[in-house]
Amino acid sequence: MGKGKQIIGWTVGLAAILIFLGCKQTATSNEEVTLWTPYNDSAEVAANQNHENPRMRYKLIQSKILDKNDIFLPLYEEVNAFSSARYESLKPIILEQDIPSLQKAVEEGKLTYEELTLFYLRRIYDYELDNKTTLNTIIALNEQVLEEARKRDSERGEGQHPIYGMPVLLKDNIDTEGMKTTAGALAFKDNTTSDAFIVEQLKSHGALILGKVNLSEWAYYLCDGCPVGYSAYGGQTLNPYGRRIFETGGSSSGSGTSMAVNYAVAAVGTETSGSILSPSSQNSVVGLKPTIGLLSRSGIVPISSTLDTPGPMTRNVVDNAILLDAMLGQDPEDPSSVKKAYSAGWTEKLGQEDLKGKRFGAFTNLIERDSIYRETLEFLKAHGAEIVELEPPAIPLDGFLSILNLDMKADLPAYIAKNVRDTQAVTVRTVRDIMDFNLLDTLVRIPYGQARLEAVVTDSTSAEELKQIKSDLENSTRTYFNEAMDSYNLDAILSINNYHAAYAAVAKYPALTVPMGYKVNGEPISLTFIAKSFEEPKLLRLGAAYEKASKARKIPEGYK
Repeated sequence: MGKGKQIIGWTVGLAAILIFLGCKQTATSNEEVTLWTPYNDSAEVAANQNHENPRMRYKLIQSKILDKNDIFLPLYEEVNAFSSARYESLKPIILEQDIPSLQKAVEEGKLTYEELTLFYLRRIYDYELDNKTTLNTIIALNEQVLEEARKRDSERGEGQHPIYGMPVLLKDNIDTEGMKTTAGALAFKDNTTSDAFIVEQLKSHGALILGKVNLSEWAYYLCDGCPVGYSAYGGQTLNPYGRRIFETGGSSSGSGTSMAVNYAVAAVGTETSGSILSPSSQNSVVGLKPTIGLLSRSGIVPISSTLDTPGPMTRNVVDNAILLDAMLGQDPEDPSSVKKAYSAGWTEKLGQEDLKGKRFGAFTNLIERDSIYRETLEFLKAHGAEIVELEPPAIPLDGFLSILNLDMKADLPAYIAKNVRDTQAVTVRTVRDIMDFNLLDTLVRIPYGQARLEAVVTDSTSAEELKQIKSDLENSTRTYFNEAMDSYNLDAILSINNYHAAYAAVAKYPALTVPMGYKVNGEPISLTFIAKSFEEPKLLRLGAAYEKASKARKIPEGYK
């Protein structure tokens, strides 16, 4: 390094230290937010080594790579200037409220989009910068978000989409201009891209992209039996209903945890098989895995072009529908993408229907083994619904993993070739390249191994065999669901959490999970509705009716 570059480096470093110290002093004197202090997580890691769930016997909690102050310093001054008094006064207006209520507060002059954004940022700073409460959820923030919020305030008018001015978080496998798209992997830590199609759609409707959230690395297609919610880039995401006690679900772990604790109005996750349903259920939020093709996959780091889809994750059903609606649109770059548009104001009607006369299929094995599921079925009956008991699907999912293996082998290189801007910053081109990159520093890059990547490169299934597997699985699962729904005139089939996610995945059918309650130990559990292709509006109506009657969701203690 030359002398001039050294002076510049020292100057920048000194400036950063002075800013940091100045911020710390201001925060202390005003009892406001403080910046992050790295800590030794070894005691917490050791405490989990006897956990009854082997996947929760962590090797690390905080990222070995990410300095949280790099994320939080750029907006620190403005967040710190947002007074505690104003934050507290806004809690009844914002906390746990749905989008229509927030928009009404803005219309009545009780709230601005800038204040809404600052409220969520303040919560993020308060909880994520405190090592006793951090969930390791936020791994990037949009440094222009407050400027964009002020612009939304100045341009607010009639007839705008309900998502207008609402802060939204994105899973960090969704391409976003101005923020890295890492998929949680160090091979992608400097990956810069343009906006994914769904991000373009959100922005076109006036949504505010607040930041990026952690995920299970490579959408949980890296290691086998490893913790969900872990990535080498972001560290270990924790569940707010029981930090280091309950799993977060995966792979959209950050999307689920951020919604549980009110870090934004809404979040976007992605699913191949269970990756929206699982973290939504584990964090007591509403998650929709749409029909394949309803939402574009362009600009999303893939596992499988056959089964991947983004989807909305929110605290309530109406917000879920609003976010879904804001992402709709046919994408010419995605061959599975279809054109769907629902009638104007369709989300406003959610919650107006009740459960009377609705017909649901329920699995006998779940009735026998889960008391909360049984109680929920009785609750539905008491509210006028009819329950038909079904035998669980006796359908072997032979070859399911080969779909993921062979698709990822082809789809990930295609994503890199098309979406990665800086090929000097991202040097990998294939799954084999990623494996070789990881082997250069296994303790940091793959502390839990990379067994799933190994399966990707060694799977010998032929193209013809793969085609047959896809056809057989789609046909057999659709036949099962269709026969049950048609024979008994069912509105939907009911499951728990992500228990039947793989069946819905290969059928390419939508599934909606809604908070159902909490186990004796406090762990969330959810009711999952499954219907036929492109029946999302019906699923959301059913979910809204159940949500209105049950009011099951509770905000986590310690994050109120």
